[in-house]
Amino acid sequence: MIDDYQQFIAKVKKKTGIDLSLYKEAQMKRRLEALRTKKGYPDFMSFYQAMIYDNEMFNEFLDRMTINVSEFFRNAKRWEVLENVVLPQIIQENPNPKVWSAACSTGEEPFTLAMILSKFMSLSKVSVLATDIDRGILEQAKAGFYTERSLKEVPKEMLTTYFTKDSVGYKVDDLIKRAVRFKQQNLLADRFEESFDLIVCRNVMIYFTEEAKEELYHKFSRALRPGGVLFVGSTEQIFNPAAYQFKTEETFFYKKI
Repeated sequence: MIDDYQQFIAKVKKKTGIDLSLYKEAQMKRRLEALRTKKGYPDFMSFYQAMIYDNEMFNEFLDRMTINVSEFFRNAKRWEVLENVVLPQIIQENPNPKVWSAACSTGEEPFTLAMILSKFMSLSKVSVLATDIDRGILEQAKAGFYTERSLKEVPKEMLTTYFTKDSVGYKVDDLIKRAVRFKQQNLLADRFEESFDLIVCRNVMIYFTEEAKEELYHKFSRALRPGGVLFVGSTEQIFNPAAYQFKTEETFFYKKI
């Protein structure tokens, strides 16, 4: 007999296309059990039945299954490598690079990309695609409002140039906001655009099963042009890059062969 959680997974997949079985079960089940208990449902199936008729609860479910921890210039040394080593090579080949921030969470990453790209070209020419599965998080990202905690790694000149401070936080300048295009996307199920020069997908792969990771690396490889680069998180090193038509360019940067 299929247990309660497995039935829940099957129902969610049929209803939404989101396949929870591709996430590490112990982490995901623990996170969703906490939400189910908080909402007062004795099992996952009763929680599912309530969730599909309650948009607010469904959005809370989406928020709980995604990992929305982000900040500007997270792991700053890696961004320095992007700016000083990787991007100059990319821009030499394509002065208007096609750039994608995958699983962009609350927007810190794509806005960081836009700010760095502004050093190489006019902001009016900068275009960054930013995608996430969680519509609520995307709306938060589009607002471009952040607390001081998210900004501790932002270089001082960028902070003064691209942010406006008020009594409770910081607002991203409209020039930077216009450089980013937000779109809802399920990385594990949806088709990707192609011919990217740079794909940034950091600190989300660790939550997927090995099989899901392998499929995603293949999808990212197909989405990159030859010579394009995949930039991953500091705990997400690819140990067999050649299997995906990659070669290691720098630590955590992989070039499509």
